[in-house]
Amino acid sequence: MTTAPTIHRHPLHTRTVTCTGFLRDDGLIDIEGEMQDITPTGTDLLFRMVPPGGAIHHMRLTLTIDRDMVIHDVTARIQAGPTQYCPEIESAYAGLKGLQIRGGFRQQAKAIVGGVQGCTHLTELLGPMATTAMQSTMAIMRAERNGRRPMDGEGPMPRPALIGSCHTYRMGSPAVDYLWPVRRRMPADLADSTPSA
Repeated sequence: MTTAPTIHRHPLHTRTVTCTGFLRDDGLIDIEGEMQDITPTGTDLLFRMVPPGGAIHHMRLTLTIDRDMVIHDVTARIQAGPTQYCPEIESAYAGLKGLQIRGGFRQQAKAIVGGVQGCTHLTELLGPMATTAMQSTMAIMRAERNGRRPMDGEGPMPRPALIGSCHTYRMGSPAVDYLWPVRRRMPADLADSTPSA
């Protein structure tokens, strides 16, 4: 048996995106997003030189939201960009205040900070930050649930937001039957119920 020859690789570029949700003492939630593009060898960006291991881009965005995922405050910081002009657009992200993170959020955000009205990279960061906002609010709900399961309760419960969001949470799936038992559904929701396959 022959082994494939070893292929040597050399790093060209590293992009990291980190998003973290924090519960604040005042009950609001901070969603912090950070994006860095690092060059291992250094590069000339025309407007500035970046040393080996330096950042071509280093940007941070903080959304302060409530439990309904309505944005109360926004802070954008461009710590490193390809030009000295990049930070001029930071204040545009305040235009996101009042938006609710839900279906259609990315399109609404692009209407405010898309294209020349924003920074491509900060605007792209809103996608994973929206997902982090959802996961953060779900973490709070799990803690409040304190081990109770949907089938443990009595009476109708509203349709969970997860339903219809992906293959696993499709109507009629075993996961939906567990998450939202038929006996807990509201009468109007029973028409949507499809037996599990």
